[in-house]
Amino acid sequence: MKALALLSGGLDSTLAVKLILDQGIDVEAINFVTTFCLCPTREAVKVAKKFKIPLKIMNVGKEYLKILRNPKYGYGKNMNPCIDCRIFMLKKAKKYAKEIGTSFIFTGEVLDERPMSQRRKALDIIEKEAGLKGKILRPLSAKLLPETEAEKKGWVNREKLLDIRGRSRKRQIQLAKDWKINDYPCPSGGCLLTYKEFADKVRDLFEHKKRVTMRDIILLKIGRHFRFNKNKIIVGRNETENKELLNLKKLDDFVFEVSGYNGPITILQGPKTKEAVEKAASLTVRYSDARGKALVKFGRKKLNKLIIVSPIKDEEIEKLRIK
Repeated sequence: MKALALLSGGLDSTLAVKLILDQGIDVEAINFVTTFCLCPTREAVKVAKKFKIPLKIMNVGKEYLKILRNPKYGYGKNMNPCIDCRIFMLKKAKKYAKEIGTSFIFTGEVLDERPMSQRRKALDIIEKEAGLKGKILRPLSAKLLPETEAEKKGWVNREKLLDIRGRSRKRQIQLAKDWKINDYPCPSGGCLLTYKEFADKVRDLFEHKKRVTMRDIILLKIGRHFRFNKNKIIVGRNETENKELLNLKKLDDFVFEVSGYNGPITILQGPKTKEAVEKAASLTVRYSDARGKALVKFGRKKLNKLIIVSPIKDEEIEKLRIK
């Protein structure tokens, strides 16, 4: 008997794997990479090594962007398409499970833990849309849910499964302590799309760009973001971000830097109008060590153009800030 686990590397999915292994069932795991998960893939790798189970890492970023732009079941509080996300991943898992010959799929989901995707009605919708109705085992909440195929056929002993419900992680944390699972990094997991500040940046990106790339998404995690007409202006917050901006800039982006002062690297995307250049330069001065007017170098490949500007006023910054 072999089962496929959806393994994020967080506490819930780790405990689910432990429960199934303890029933003498071989487990393989799959981890999906979207760039939005707050529990990094390396944590799933650690869990897989700890339990000595095979792990398939599947990068689904490009495909996931299509789901994110137009989810059938809409968004949560921000830009999180939780129901569509689970359907998408379970369809992928179903296909992979068939390839490797597993008998059933299980997850670390907990009934009512997440308000959008883990309510009973949502779980039913997800199973039906993924073509897995009655076939997804959720070991942490199994006793509160209808019997799955794995339980009915005796592959899994239902009595050894759990009845956890709700948003509190107290029971999970206690189980981890009892089972000597001490190095879990993500007790609550999470997704960047549930955070307003990041969701605002994603929404703005979709509104202003038809063809969004993974590079665009990665840039959303870096720097301060501003919108001026058709232009996007990104200002680095530290040396690390400055280097990342230089690595991720496109060939036609302008780069800005204040001459003679410590400060940010700024990237200007979109039409290189006089007004856009002045805004990007004044933002660069504002976040530098310069006080008052300063000389700003800018250009595409080489910073061979010069402009002298004053730092942008705080009230104007708030008008330009993406929010």
